[in-house]
Amino acid sequence: MHPTLDEIHSWAATVDVHKAAQAVGISKSHLYELIKRGEAPFRVVSFGSRYRVITASLIRYLEAA
Repeated sequence: MHPTLDEIHSWAATVDVHKAAQAVGISKSHLYELIKRGEAPFRVVSFGSRYRVITASLIRYLEAA
């Protein structure tokens, strides 16, 4: 089930890839591939081998869709 935009607005400043993938309706593995190719449609930061999605950027992407 996809979270609503109102729910996403209440998320922390960054979220994990799994949660972001659910929000846009794609698989976690597909989002990882987009991130690795530099093609993620929103801002992603890396902490070593971990990636976090900037929630504000995710919201902007969803609102523009």
